Amino acid sequence: MKNVKKLFLVTALSFFAFRGYCQNLHLNFFGGIANYKGDLQYNPKGGKQISFKQPNFAAGIGLEYEISNKLYARLGIMLGKIGADDKKQPGQQQRNLNFSSPIFDVMLGAEYYILDPYTHMITPYIFAGAAYFHFNPYTFDAARQKVFLQPLSTEGEGFGAGRDPYNLSQFAIPFGGGIKLSLSDDVRVGIELSLRKTFTDYLDDVSTTYVDENILLAAKGQQSVDLAYRGDEVGAGPYPVTGTPRATLDGNDWYYFTGLTLSFRLGSGGGGGGGRGSGRKSKVGCPAMAR
Repeated sequence: MKNVKKLFLVTALSFFAFRGYCQNLHLNFFGGIANYKGDLQYNPKGGKQISFKQPNFAAGIGLEYEISNKLYARLGIMLGKIGADDKKQPGQQQRNLNFSSPIFDVMLGAEYYILDPYTHMITPYIFAGAAYFHFNPYTFDAARQKVFLQPLSTEGEGFGAGRDPYNLSQFAIPFGGGIKLSLSDDVRVGIELSLRKTFTDYLDDVSTTYVDENILLAAKGQQSVDLAYRGDEVGAGPYPVTGTPRATLDGNDWYYFTGLTLSFRLGSGGGGGGGRGSGRKSKVGCPAMAR
């Protein structure tokens, strides 16, 4: 969690550093939903499609710096929550696993508008970059007590052969796109899909097979055994044989954000001049600068 606090501080300092270039800055707000693709959330007909089932709220704030009218540098923070429950997933009710996890995401990248937003009211855009995120999957036990899953090593991480512990703060590859409507040179609204390709299969604490029950009990205790296999809670039988698949998908997990955006240009000048309202005074108090 210390790394997350450091990222927040760096992002905040970056905002003040960018104020010297205020006329080229846009302040962005995001509101929408967060979701993920993994072993507890997938399309049973294909397994790789994006799903909008079991979503949670997400919000974000960020800055864009105009390099040109169509090319922007982008810095943003996203806060959200992901989760899924086998009880809501066709064909997986007997496994009976579930999880939730907060997501704290910091992204730095580039955004490209297909059309010049200063000469077109509606323009699609794409973006990509690098992200660093923090997650921490948890569930509720049979007594409805909140339990964080990573310390329990439910699949033998840390003591099972070839199963290393997973880190709760990692890098991801962000990319996506959307469409923005320019209400004026200073104000834009839009809709956006922002995806994250991760390098972990443990956003949901599910990845491989069931580890030996007795080994898990000796290493991590009864609570780990109880939460590694929860089929007995719905009458699905005893703990599975060692090596029985616990996961349903191959490959690493993804998470993604979908929602509405609102942006305000902090200064005037319109990204290189020639815009529809070039030279107007900022509506949010940042002084205009000569270009």
